[in-house]
Amino acid sequence: MQLVLPHAKYEQSYRDYIAELGDEERYPFPLDFEHSNFDELLAKIERFRNGIDLPDGFVASTTYWLVDGDEIVGVANLRHYLNDRIRHAGGHIGLGVRPARRGHGLGILLLKLTLEKAFERGINPVHIHCHKHNEASAKMIVANGGVLESELTDDGEVVQRYLVATAP
Repeated sequence: MQLVLPHAKYEQSYRDYIAELGDEERYPFPLDFEHSNFDELLAKIERFRNGIDLPDGFVASTTYWLVDGDEIVGVANLRHYLNDRIRHAGGHIGLGVRPARRGHGLGILLLKLTLEKAFERGINPVHIHCHKHNEASAKMIVANGGVLESELTDDGEVVQRYLVATAP
């Protein structure tokens, strides 16, 4: 498995991934982008990576796909920096694993590889947040060195805020 930037050769796998998600809430947020025109989807993801034409409240971010052969099995989004809103609740990394591939440790791998990208960018510590009721996400973060920094209530949900730092 490898972490790659989005590419047209994965179009069918992407469409299958979206269909598999059905009506569940999609993580990370770029999975909500309109995708009927796949070339435009890729262009929008690239604009986000370069910080171009960002909507208010958004920051530059890179989307990565975890692929197993030609199949996208997970998606991560790495924010290049935090604004006040995202520092409060959101963090640097959002990710999700394809429903059929959950429960096999892929989230831990996807987060590990995305953390490596964050550290390469000089992001340290990395803020990673999850809803308190999402025990699988909390375990994944802790498995990658996350330390609970705080909890807060945001839009009626308890959010746990973790920090992951490289060794000094």
